[in-house]
Parts: sequence; structure tokens; C-alpha cells
Amino acid sequence: MAELAGTTLKTVRHYHKIGLLEEPERAANGYKQYRIRHLIRLLRVRRLVDLGVPLSDIAAMEESDENAEQVLRTLDAELAASIERQQRMREELALIIRCRALADLPPGFDRIDAGTPDADRSLLLLFSRVFGPSTMAALQEVNSVPRTPVAAEFDALPADAGEETRQQLAERTVPEILEQYRDHPSLEDPAAETTRGEALTMSVIGQGLAELYNPAQLDVLQRVNALLEENRRAAPGDPA
Repeated sequence: MAELAGTTLKTVRHYHKIGLLEEPERAANGYKQYRIRHLIRLLRVRRLVDLGVPLSDIAAMEESDENAEQVLRTLDAELAASIERQQRMREELALIIRCRALADLPPGFDRIDAGTPDADRSLLLLFSRVFGPSTMAALQEVNSVPRTPVAAEFDALPADAGEETRQQLAERTVPEILEQYRDHPSLEDPAAETTRGEALTMSVIGQGLAELYNPAQLDVLQRVNALLEENRRAAPGDPA
């Protein structure tokens, strides 16, 4: 019977155990005497299983037509969502096949500037695990435009860059940051929309910056933050 139904003895015994398949009477020699009705029942169960119906729902389907319809509609919705997810995965794979570097970035960053350095790409991966949708959407837009000369200078800044070089770079960076804040307000306080809690978010980002950037770059970032704070104090009414 198992062979005719395209299944295994183990599966048949499991169906007996959970009550989906009635156990037949035994002959005098102890062997189970399966009938056509057992085979038909097994084929019907296998049909539903092949469609993706969980074993736990099959009994409920048999209680009423309403239950059966609900189970099938729920399954159909799950399949539709799965197909949509897989279609998105195929689209992302197609992009990655054309540009392998996209495998190192969060989804949605297919328009990122080709000149974005590895450190920034790695940081975006970290951001995707702690920041919310609006912040990530803003970062997608910011990173889809060509990098400015100031950003390129920061990327190339050597670890032993002098004091004057660091200060001048920080001063030239601030206007660009303020412009980003005006265009994308969520970037001013990305931790406000964090999905992991502010303490964990700041810990992840802080350690990420420390490991991905050299001492001179970190110093520039600290100077930028100090200048931004001065700007806030000087213009408290300015949204920036």
C-alpha cells in the first residue's frame, strides 16, 4: 500500500499514530489486512500533503467545508507570499550576478556609487541590522549619488595625516553633513528609529567605526561631531 501511494512504511505508521489513517484489523498471522478504503484514504492524505497542507490541519479540514476552505485559503496566501519573496530573491541574484560587489551590501543598495570604499560598505551592513526602514531608505539615496571630493579625501586619508589636514577636512565635511540632514532628517538621529535598542545600536556602531576606520579618520569624525554640536548651539532654531 505504501508503494502504491508513493510513500514509505514509516510514513504510514506515523499516520496511524497521529490518527490520520485508521489501523486495519489483523489476520490470524498478525499481519495488517489493508483494504481499498485504506489505500484511498492514504492517497487523499498524500494529495493534501503534496499541496503543502500541514498534517495538523488535515483533520480540521474534514470537520467542515468552512474549515477546509479556511485552511486552503491560508495556504494559498502563504504560497503567494513565498512566491513573492522568491521573486525578490531572484531579482537580487540577477543584480549580484551582474555586480558581485552587491553581495556585500544590504538589499536595496544596487544603485550605490561604485567608488564607495569597503569600510563604508561594511558599515552599511551593520546599519541594516540596527537602523529602521526610513533611515536605511535615506542611506540608499545618500549612497546612490557620486561621492564628493571631500568624501574621497576622507576615504584616502592616511593614518598619520597631520593636525591641520584633519581639521580642514572636518570643516569641509560639516556643510555636506548638514545638507544631508536637511534632505533626510532621519539621518540626524538614526538611533531614534533603532530596531535593537539605543544602547546596543550605539555599541555596534561605535565598535564598527573603531575597527573599520584608521585613527586619522576617526579623529576627523570626532571633529565633525564637535563642529556639528557648535552649529546646533549657535542656531538652536535651525532643524539641522
